[in-house]
Amino acid sequence: MNVRNKFFKHLIYIILIIGVIIMTLPTIYMISTSLKPNGALYEYPPRLFPSKATIENYIYVIKEVDFYKNFINSVIVSVSTIAIVALVSSSLAYCISRLNFPGRKFIYVMILSTMIVPGMTLIIPQFELAVFFNMTNKLSGLVPIYVSWVVPFSTFMIKGFIDDVPKEFDEAVFIDGGNILTIYRHIMLPLASPAIATVSIFNFLTVWEEYPWALTVLNDKDVRTLPIAISGFFGQHNFTQWGYVFAMSVISLLPVILIFIFCQKFFVKGLSGGAVKG
Repeated sequence: MNVRNKFFKHLIYIILIIGVIIMTLPTIYMISTSLKPNGALYEYPPRLFPSKATIENYIYVIKEVDFYKNFINSVIVSVSTIAIVALVSSSLAYCISRLNFPGRKFIYVMILSTMIVPGMTLIIPQFELAVFFNMTNKLSGLVPIYVSWVVPFSTFMIKGFIDDVPKEFDEAVFIDGGNILTIYRHIMLPLASPAIATVSIFNFLTVWEEYPWALTVLNDKDVRTLPIAISGFFGQHNFTQWGYVFAMSVISLLPVILIFIFCQKFFVKGLSGGAVKG
């Protein structure tokens, strides 16, 4: 029995190691290629790690390309979307979970039903709306659409947390002379902060790497986000500059890694807390 347990234990370790290798190999290759000189990208036989590492690709994308402008544009869009969604979704979740009003369940079902609609099927009517409101070639043309994409899921996640909060808290606030806004600000927001942090991380990832809608609505170089800037290296002068592509990709990946590292405890708590009834 002990031999069998050890066998399965080692087998699980082997499977996990293989899984880690499969998941991390593309990232390792991306970092390795970004450190290769342009002449070494097509060497044969190919090497996973460069024989002579260089940061010339990073220097080029930072100095010669409008990297800072693209980076700031992505930050503005991401932060704006996260802030708006956190406010809207938490408010919706609180109202649907705690307030009794006609059509409450119907509204919630309609909000959730938008999650099953593929986003790409709406890109043409959304573009027509952007043109109508003169929001093309502007960062303001990205934020409202991104908000509409992620509000339903965010509302669903936050509502799960608020549903678990005992209603005795509400009654205690009313006895002390508080109102609905008091409960929302001082009770629900602090208790639902893990869920808000979790959906904010998800939303940041969605917005930070979004490409199709940004490509559709943005043509001006001054308002490009990082994914659009990266795509500019594909087929440039009939030749894809892979070193530049991977260098900018590595830089754009750093904020995602840092946010996940510092917000990991909120992320785990947010995913598990809403599923556990307290």
